[in-house]
Amino acid sequence: MVIKLRHEHDRMNISDVKAYIITVSTSKYREYLEGKKPQDISGDLAEKMIRERGAVVVGRSLVDDDVHMIRSLVESLVLREDIDMIIITGGTGVSPRDVTIEAVKPLLEKELEGFGEIFRWISYQKRGGIAMLSRATAGIINRKLIVVLPGSPDAVSTGLELILDQATHILSIAKGL
Repeated sequence: MVIKLRHEHDRMNISDVKAYIITVSTSKYREYLEGKKPQDISGDLAEKMIRERGAVVVGRSLVDDDVHMIRSLVESLVLREDIDMIIITGGTGVSPRDVTIEAVKPLLEKELEGFGEIFRWISYQKRGGIAMLSRATAGIINRKLIVVLPGSPDAVSTGLELILDQATHILSIAKGL
């Protein structure tokens, strides 16, 4: 059961929230470099869910599982005035290629540890012990909400259901509104 309350510090409306989606995937990035149009089910789902909630998606990018590529993109996006929230899908597992957390976590000014804990708890209820392999996290960089999710559609759905319920509250506080 998820309790949804409008907090007194919640000064934004969801229609004010401008999001950017980053998909991290070596295979999809290689397809892109080969001139193909890779299918990005999780990125498409994230965009659909964000728009259905009433927020605006201002852009999307596809990047390789590369620390420098991911970090560079995030560093440039957090400087933009037209972005409030960055959703990153993919690269959160424990394989050698999974480096999204290593790219993003050092940039976080404030980490929202509770997001990862609740995400894994919900995932555990759905899928069992395999949930412990997820390193999903969220935090704040330059007054922007950064959410790092596994790349599976189910994980994207779970994570966005959780974070979108609190996005305006988090952003209102982070922006000092």
